Amino acid sequence: MPPRAPLPPPPPPVEIRSWPDREAMLADRAVVLRELVRMHMGPGRLGMLALWAAMAGFAWLLIGSAIMMVEGTYDILGVIVGIPILIAGLGLLVPAVVFVCLGLVRDREVRRLLVEWGALDRDPPRDRELRLPGVSLLWLLLSFALAASGLALCVIGPASARPGDDTYGLVAMTMGLGMVAWLTGLIGMVKASAHRRWVLRVLAAPAAVPAPGAPVRAPVGPGHR
Repeated sequence: MPPRAPLPPPPPPVEIRSWPDREAMLADRAVVLRELVRMHMGPGRLGMLALWAAMAGFAWLLIGSAIMMVEGTYDILGVIVGIPILIAGLGLLVPAVVFVCLGLVRDREVRRLLVEWGALDRDPPRDRELRLPGVSLLWLLLSFALAASGLALCVIGPASARPGDDTYGLVAMTMGLGMVAWLTGLIGMVKASAHRRWVLRVLAAPAAVPAPGAPVRAPVGPGHR
């Protein structure tokens, strides 16, 4: 897995800001916000979420198959074959869950930085490209469809199981796959909703503009650490 790009720093405190003028500050703000929005809603984030969800789904498919194999046999062969498959499934599931959790923590930091940098000022011409209404709608629709499908699997799977014909392993595998899809869709919907709230509360909200001639101070720009 390639290393992630480091997050931009937060805006410097008011007392040590040293931008030469408001335009310089707005230019730095635009660069940072553009990068943060890409980190939060870019196609790379959608691809990574889909990758880890697919990995978790495949892992649960292995786990469910192993349970069915052990459950459906009455000799040692099923146990011998099923246990390695179960271990392989767990070996895939654990890192998938860990990386999804790390991604959620990173998204929280990105949203905090989006609020802090966005609150510096307003720049409607540059802010317009950060709204991404089409991208956020795509995230929302795809995530809703995935979450609805997962929830249907979680409900229909156990409800349609026939005693004596469907094993507990099959029901567990169906519910597990549904849960993976539901949680992935829920994450996507939260991201899309969070971006929309940020647009409305930060980009669309009025901001106080410094009086003419007032110093705009900050010793570091977005490229400094």
